[in-house]
Amino acid sequence: MNRIFNKSQLSPNVFKFEVEAERIAQVRKPGQFVIVRARQGAERIPLTIADANISKGTITLVVQAVGKSTRDLASLQKGDFINDIAGPLGKPTDLIDHGTALCIGGGVGTAVVYPIIKGLSNNNVKIISVIGGRSKEWVIFEKELKEFGEVFVCTDDGSYGTKGFVTNLAEEILKRSRVDIVYAVGPVPMMRAVANLTRPLQVKTIVSLNPIMVDGTGMCGGCRVVVNGVTKFACVDGPEFDGHQVDFDLLMDRLSTYKAQERIAVTLHSEPCKLSEVKV
Repeated sequence: MNRIFNKSQLSPNVFKFEVEAERIAQVRKPGQFVIVRARQGAERIPLTIADANISKGTITLVVQAVGKSTRDLASLQKGDFINDIAGPLGKPTDLIDHGTALCIGGGVGTAVVYPIIKGLSNNNVKIISVIGGRSKEWVIFEKELKEFGEVFVCTDDGSYGTKGFVTNLAEEILKRSRVDIVYAVGPVPMMRAVANLTRPLQVKTIVSLNPIMVDGTGMCGGCRVVVNGVTKFACVDGPEFDGHQVDFDLLMDRLSTYKAQERIAVTLHSEPCKLSEVKV
């Protein structure tokens, strides 16, 4: 079992955990993830390794409490234990070793961009970051990202930074600056919009996909995505792919497969009642 050393709240439903995982901390690389079970028999949840401290033997995980399982995980406190953590899984990020990178994070996706930015910084790459949230309270990792370069912030309601979407700021940056590569992580519509923006500019764009994932070894097939017309498994072939080649429509369709079941689980979790009383 893995002890939780620290827990902090980043936004209304996003929490950061520093968790004991010595062997994972020693070998993990930017872009890789772990699969977590809060308790025995719980759902397996894939989470990006946001950071690692080799001397302490810990990794940092960021959890957005949306469904029942992530709410259960987010309810754990400092000193509690996570039943098991498997990893590191997935392919590391393909980091450029020179030039300029535009890194775009939407919502909790900013936590996924963070280790990529740290890796790029180690390669002496110039980094420009664009991050966004629904409002000021939903913007995360701004302070941490400023250690590595210029950071532009936008919010949907204009309560902080520039009003609008990350693509608006990204478009302005791409017009005035030479950018060699774009790394974008966030909601699927955001990543698709970024890919559509950079495609005519022929700027390579890497996105991190978040399909339904179970075992993390490519055996279950739950995380299959279509890239350049070929079926791939995000857990072993990704989770990062060329955004210009991803079939985002199919990805969005697959992400909605279990929405009805998740709605039932959340309802029963927050307000126990008979299953027959839950409207789907």
